[in-house]
Amino acid sequence: MSRSERLVQDAATLGVTLTGAEAARLLALTEELARWNRRYNLTAITTPAAMVTHHLLDSLAVHPDIVGTRIADVGTGAGFPGLPLALCNPQRHFTLIDSTAKKLRFVTHAAELLELANVTTVHARVESLKPAAPFDTVLARAFAPLPRLLEKAAPLCAPTTQLLALKGKWPAEELAALPPGWSVLRSRELHVPGLDAARCLIVLSRAGAATAAPPAV
Repeated sequence: MSRSERLVQDAATLGVTLTGAEAARLLALTEELARWNRRYNLTAITTPAAMVTHHLLDSLAVHPDIVGTRIADVGTGAGFPGLPLALCNPQRHFTLIDSTAKKLRFVTHAAELLELANVTTVHARVESLKPAAPFDTVLARAFAPLPRLLEKAAPLCAPTTQLLALKGKWPAEELAALPPGWSVLRSRELHVPGLDAARCLIVLSRAGAATAAPPAV
């Protein structure tokens, strides 16, 4: 089985349908990231093979949870989860935000390489942004503990915004320290093919926007 065929198969287990051409574009992303990483140190994951599991599939795992058309990825780093999700969701617009210039340079380059017309990059600290309109979904992968994440991302969120926090182990202490005005809508374990590490997703919104569901993990 080719790398492209394996990626299509693994993505399907996450509920993501990839064409062979889309899989090839995502694999090209890992090759380009590995090339840039040797010079700019953008990620601790150094090989394209590991990037497939730790970056591509780990990002695609939350594909079913995205809502709306205006998506923000806060602290996108080298473009994850924003770039893979943008490729799979051409009908949605993704704003990828990071405060590190060298990482945003790569993200901008990668979006051009992948011909993603639905990606905008913003070089800024999240808490300093004042968007013209709130986002429908805010993504945060390994950005900050939940209380600090919610404080920083609050300006991007309306009552109807869903904030998707991609976490490792179940963050019991962080959840116990949620600031007033926020609640957990739902949560679930993420089962990433080939990744032997705990992953979970916590979906939050401003309290009162919807009835909070009990934790799923």
